[in-house]
Amino acid sequence: MKHWRALAVLGTAQFLMVLDTSVMNVSISQLVEDFDTEVTAIQAVITLYALVMAAFMLIGGRLGDILGRRRMFLTGMAVYGVGSAVTAVAPTLWVLTLGWSVIEGLGAAMVLPAMAALVAQSYRGRDRAVAYAVVGGLAGAGIAVGPLLGGWMTTYLTWRLVFAGEVLLVLAVLLCRRVIATPARAAKRPRLDGVGAALSAAGLGLGVLGVLQSSTWGWLEPRNPPFTILGFAPTLFVVGSGIAVLALFRGWERRREARASDPLVHLSLLGRPVLRAGLTTLLSQNLILLGLFFAIPLYLQVVQGFNAFQTGLRLLPVSATMLVTSLCGSSLGRKVGPRRVVRLALAIVAAAVVWLLATIDPVIDDAQFAGAMAVLGVGVGLLASQLGNIVQSGAGEEERSEAGGLQFTAQNLGSALGTALIGSILVGALAGAFTSQVADDPRLSPAAREQVGVRLEAGITFVSTGQVRSAAERAGLPPPEVDAVAESYASAQLDGLKAAILATGGVALASFLVTTHLPSAGAGRPPEPAPPYRSGRDDQTGGLTRDGITVAQGRFLWIMSLRAVPQR
Repeated sequence: MKHWRALAVLGTAQFLMVLDTSVMNVSISQLVEDFDTEVTAIQAVITLYALVMAAFMLIGGRLGDILGRRRMFLTGMAVYGVGSAVTAVAPTLWVLTLGWSVIEGLGAAMVLPAMAALVAQSYRGRDRAVAYAVVGGLAGAGIAVGPLLGGWMTTYLTWRLVFAGEVLLVLAVLLCRRVIATPARAAKRPRLDGVGAALSAAGLGLGVLGVLQSSTWGWLEPRNPPFTILGFAPTLFVVGSGIAVLALFRGWERRREARASDPLVHLSLLGRPVLRAGLTTLLSQNLILLGLFFAIPLYLQVVQGFNAFQTGLRLLPVSATMLVTSLCGSSLGRKVGPRRVVRLALAIVAAAVVWLLATIDPVIDDAQFAGAMAVLGVGVGLLASQLGNIVQSGAGEEERSEAGGLQFTAQNLGSALGTALIGSILVGALAGAFTSQVADDPRLSPAAREQVGVRLEAGITFVSTGQVRSAAERAGLPPPEVDAVAESYASAQLDGLKAAILATGGVALASFLVTTHLPSAGAGRPPEPAPPYRSGRDDQTGGLTRDGITVAQGRFLWIMSLRAVPQR
């Protein structure tokens, strides 16, 4: 029993980080009300959390190599606990952003790479396979219970208690720190590439910031930006600046590699088609899922008026089928090949998006909606069962840490882009549809159209039709015109939601383009020049392997990666 105490501590940390992400999305409406803000502000908070993790995951992994994985794990848990405490008592939106998005995001970027390495270092043989399965199962449990627990707490108590409870769990983990063994230090510790770390974080931050602010600034035509550049909105210039900084990062890392210095990450890994295709598909998966889990709660809470617990109940089908399919899909991959499974998964996701579009009506059909969400979970679960194995099979044994860092970075970058890009499409389509509806409605007078136009120029956000009605009444419009404005906005809401959901389907279809480089049935190790792997039975991991990864490892890596899914 003593042998497994460390696993209990590490698994608790994994469960905690999966559960944490379950609160925000099912609590969007409550957060808007509590902080007297807008949906776009909560969108920014959610996006920033994923972005901080994406920007600092490679740095966190490298610091673990330098300072020691155990020390980094415990330090990260302490940072995470501080962030949870700040979030629990946050009096303003800015404090919430600091606590949840920044401090907790940094803590997670320190904990997750260290935790994965500690599991591998603490167990050998069959014990390691069991350890991966247990930690992966705890992650899956967090995914499944998160929407219900977060929704129930938000509806009947307060979402703040979830974060207060996290502080207690963090303290429990820290009190049990002695059960985590200190791994042997490497003979030569790498050095941190400070310039590379700064360039990567700045490049990712600028790129996602531009996409996030596009809903407020506009893409080309200025909507409500703080400044303009040559008469255009600054959005594309900010995104372009991010790309330029990432190009500098690429050059800097290659220069360090050429000089035999320690880079932040060996970018030569990205030259391997299998690994590159796996990372790209992973990014697409999280972009799709995070985009949908931003748009769908808005439909359930703002349009349908459901509370957080009712929203969590309606998200349960996707969580349940995703968990079951991700556990069972690895055997299918061994029979027909990862490429076919990934393509099947993308087709199922696209079909689920079409089904979801058919359910976006003024009155929800719960049976149809549950069916569409269950199918979506099947598609994402099949992706999850393959992509971790694919990414790791593109790296040698000594490169697994870096490949894992790239994996976490890709998934969190996809999460940040999903919330930012899909949210931007939603708001942009809402504004366009509302403008068109108002212009074509014969019930509205020219004066009413002008008032609506002035408000649209000042910016639009996703609110309830009741709030729009109240605003129209305060503007002094007569009752028939108030009804006309409210009905136009209600119709535009559905159009915006459909445009956002349709965009995720487009991403799923576009992802087919990179699947040609994924391994097919019967493929051995990847064709790129990676170090050879043993086949058959691996005495280090226990269990049958494919490309050096056990089935249990593959399941663990990708159930763990789903912690970023906002079943919140």
